[in-house]
Amino acid sequence: MPWQLQKNGEEGASLIDWLYYGVAALLATLLLTAALLPAAQPLGLVDRPGGRKDHGRPIPVIGGVAIILVTVVMACLTIEDSAALLAFVIASLLLLLVGVLDDMHDLRWFWRIGAQAAAALIMIYVGGVRVEQIGPLFGMEPMALGSLSVPFTVFATVGLINAVNMVDGIDGLAGSLVIAALLMLGCAAAYSGNDAQLPLIAILVGSLSGFLFFNLRRPGRERALTFMGNGGSAFLGFVIAWFSFRLTQNPGHPVSPVLAPFLILLPLLDCLVLIVRRLKSGRSPFTADRGHLHHRLLDAGFSQGQAVALLLGLSFAAGLAAALLLKWNLPHPFFVLGFIGLFVLHYWATACALRSERVFRWLHARLFGPYFAQSVEPAKQDSVL
Repeated sequence: MPWQLQKNGEEGASLIDWLYYGVAALLATLLLTAALLPAAQPLGLVDRPGGRKDHGRPIPVIGGVAIILVTVVMACLTIEDSAALLAFVIASLLLLLVGVLDDMHDLRWFWRIGAQAAAALIMIYVGGVRVEQIGPLFGMEPMALGSLSVPFTVFATVGLINAVNMVDGIDGLAGSLVIAALLMLGCAAAYSGNDAQLPLIAILVGSLSGFLFFNLRRPGRERALTFMGNGGSAFLGFVIAWFSFRLTQNPGHPVSPVLAPFLILLPLLDCLVLIVRRLKSGRSPFTADRGHLHHRLLDAGFSQGQAVALLLGLSFAAGLAAALLLKWNLPHPFFVLGFIGLFVLHYWATACALRSERVFRWLHARLFGPYFAQSVEPAKQDSVL
């Protein structure tokens, strides 16, 4: 079987090969994670309970280390694209290093943002991956960014990284939503003929699946065995940016830029809503709180598994709906209006804790039955954040 993917895409891997890459990455992540778990405590790579963290004991944060190392090694073995591969590897290892230091020493926010911006600049200047046009968002010709290309790409990359980091609040959620986004990006790549992106997507999906084996709750396991850590969540946001830009900025295999936000819709909306709400109340956008959508669901009686299942289903539904509407030639301005409408709906549904509880309790009853009502205490929060 071919282990190398040709640079020009003329000779590529088959579907069986992509599955092989994914399964190999899954197994490698399972083995590496199991090997790293005993070393987490001596290295200080543990997340200790306290504050908003409700896990009852220290949890290792080595999931991101395993995901990134497996992905980088397998990418070097399977992809022959020197400039892009070099940029991907350097940026990934930078995010891993700063993430590990942050997990160990709780770095100030500007160190994290600086590393994220540096990773974006490496992607731009070493890998040649950037946003140069954003499509006909206002019904006219595609809008070229020109001199704004670099700052827009850096801003978008840092935004996606922090969106994924913010949604990493309950077991299995961030990993599941990123797998959903990667699968949909893979479908967009295959549909547009950009098969060169599929091996790395397969590796990432396999590696994330291996991580979720240790991270998801299931019968007999009440808590995650490991978290991905700040390096892992930063890396996942980076890879979403990487594939979104490579797919939507490829003139040979074009995917409309308007589709990308709907493939990672929930983390983006949650991030934007929280930033607006925190600024409106005079707080820093980096302030931690329990105003996230997943927190609102938990406060309304959803279990963590139910919340993950609901948000995962909504993520797939949003991506599929956007893809179908794009295929049916819905004008691009309607996608912009749709995103704004969803932002307003999210803000309304989560701004008031009491209203959120009523709305999501009603939703829980429709989806999972009325039995939950007697077992969940009302959320004890201020009515407006």
